[in-house]
Amino acid sequence: MGKRILVQRRGRGSPTFRASTHRRVAPAKYPDLTALGIMDKALKAQILQLIHDPGRGAPLSYIELETGERFYIPAPEGVHEGQIIEVGGRALVSTGNIVPVGAIPEGTMICNIELLPGDGGKLVRSSGAYATVISHTPDGTLVALPSGKTRYINDLCLATIGVVAASGRTEKPFVKAGKKFHWKRAKGHKYPRVRGRAMIAALHPFGSGRRGARKPTTVSRNAPPGRKVGLIAAKRAGRRKRK
Repeated sequence: MGKRILVQRRGRGSPTFRASTHRRVAPAKYPDLTALGIMDKALKAQILQLIHDPGRGAPLSYIELETGERFYIPAPEGVHEGQIIEVGGRALVSTGNIVPVGAIPEGTMICNIELLPGDGGKLVRSSGAYATVISHTPDGTLVALPSGKTRYINDLCLATIGVVAASGRTEKPFVKAGKKFHWKRAKGHKYPRVRGRAMIAALHPFGSGRRGARKPTTVSRNAPPGRKVGLIAAKRAGRRKRK
């Protein structure tokens, strides 16, 4: 009788491997302001609270618009509770304000960028991340992303001025394995991770103490559960060849 390996049990979605999302605060996204003609306005808003969201690297800012609508977004560095910010195309370019990218000057650092107008924000949301507005063109606003790639963004897409808070988060060491375990558990990640070669053959395709005839570590994208381990659909294995 065979035994289900770890990746098979994770795929079933049992409570053992499920992230504790019931502790999450709320989705972090802008409200849909396209109907308000936001390019020609500057709505006032207030940061009511800065909140920690389990499983998220950056704090959330809880914002209330002058229209009464409330929402959460990743907090930029330098804002504080009670701060008055502006939302719209006529808003000032200062930290914390939410402005369409078409109205942001070149060279400005921005975060939490929408891909499509009204989608709530999809890009540059992790702690310490920021993008830079390069230029405005007929095809849209050219933005340099943290990865170094450039992308054209619709001028009506909203973005927050500034850098996402908690930029030094990754510089602090965990020191203890228990702290890392709880950090991973909040995200629904398995920790500690054991090498497949360190397991017995019943628990992993790469397992067993026998040295010879190792299986290739690359595996097809369409491999069945239990075999889909290692380098999935890898273009290459090992170091890149020198030209």
